[in-house]
Amino acid sequence: MTALTHLLLVDPQNDFCDLPLAMRPGRLFRPALPVPGAHQDMLRVADFIRRNTADIDAITITLDSHQSIDIAHNTFWINAEGQTVAPFTAITVDDIESGTYRPRQASALSRALDYTRALRERGRYTLVAWPEHCVLGTWGHNVHSDVMRACLQWSAVRHSEPLRVLKGMNPWTEHYSALAAEVADPDDASTQTNTALLARLSASERLLVAGQASSHCVRATVEDLIRLGLPGERIILLTDCMSPVAGCASLQQAFFDFARDHRIQLATSQTALMQREPSLTP
Repeated sequence: MTALTHLLLVDPQNDFCDLPLAMRPGRLFRPALPVPGAHQDMLRVADFIRRNTADIDAITITLDSHQSIDIAHNTFWINAEGQTVAPFTAITVDDIESGTYRPRQASALSRALDYTRALRERGRYTLVAWPEHCVLGTWGHNVHSDVMRACLQWSAVRHSEPLRVLKGMNPWTEHYSALAAEVADPDDASTQTNTALLARLSASERLLVAGQASSHCVRATVEDLIRLGLPGERIILLTDCMSPVAGCASLQQAFFDFARDHRIQLATSQTALMQREPSLTP
């Protein structure tokens, strides 16, 4: 059934939120990759869901989902001295060929070279050795608690479940976009275009997008939606419900410029459902 208004939450997970440190008996939970401003973004998302429960017909939540050993984790890589590379290190095929950086496991060298060559040809992102994050089964993989509570309240009222979509399980490719990995693995359907998700999102008449981070996963998802044929007129970015990774404000600005160029509406969580009627542009 077509959803008039669909809310897409991209990776609203603990590891991306600059949360106040979460205490549990005997443990202290720390976000692995906190995006400045993300906690307040998620509080606004939760408030938006609660205020607009009657108007939100469907919710989709994407979840960055990794194994500990992953080509995009800094612990996968060592430098020429054999030391683990620092988090947020950018790694190119030239770096690998020169010996500046190499996989910890020598058996991974050929595949790492192939991957970074493919990234260079695509030209969208350079491989980044992120801190280990959003590992399945960890606290950091969980949805921000206020957002989760708001979604559960929405479910109780609407008698409908949010769709949860995992991305990033293949350890040999980054998976920023919810629609496809940066470099598809021909032997792994999960890295190729998620046609079921594309059909679900394309069926909506108004697609609201929020989540983390605007410089990477939100941006890549929306770019892919446009590339795969969803008219920009149907998409609304909740700009106060997303933030860029630290130091990546220019990537967010490029994303917002892309959005305007493709007739995507930029709105806030207070005004998004007030500004226009859904478009039926084919």
